[in-house]
Amino acid sequence: MMQITPRLTFINLLERNRPQAMAWIRGNEANPGLSGLVKFYATSYGGVLVEAEIFGLPDKKEHSSDFYAFHIHEDGDCLDNFAHVGSHYNPGKTEHPQHAGDLIPLLSNQGYAWVSFYDKRFTIPEIIGRAVIIHGHRDDFTTQPSGDSGEKIGCGIIRLENRM
Repeated sequence: MMQITPRLTFINLLERNRPQAMAWIRGNEANPGLSGLVKFYATSYGGVLVEAEIFGLPDKKEHSSDFYAFHIHEDGDCLDNFAHVGSHYNPGKTEHPQHAGDLIPLLSNQGYAWVSFYDKRFTIPEIIGRAVIIHGHRDDFTTQPSGDSGEKIGCGIIRLENRM
């Protein structure tokens, strides 16, 4: 007898359902080849399943792997090299890395990253209109207020998915 676990529910969501929200990622002026899609799925467990597929990450060495900080920021304004996205989304006024917008890092392999994870610190309605940001360095999970994660190299605004 197969036991239904959250993992099986999440696999089903990713394979058979449309996300409730998405953010199309584009790179800054120095990283025009950076692009990708971040999808947000509501779950029956009260949290959000997040899936990200990112291309063109600027790994430091050819044929290498690098980590990149990945956050939800307060404001959905990707203009001016992402200068107006505000701080990390942090409705609980907690210290980094406990902000609701502190996501797990992206692990790039030769410029490509794919990740899926479950998070109960925010709901989809709370993040609509905010920005997903990829930073140029890894998050050290210590430095306040943002983990010393470097410049913003990728940005996308979280939007409701059209249900046509």
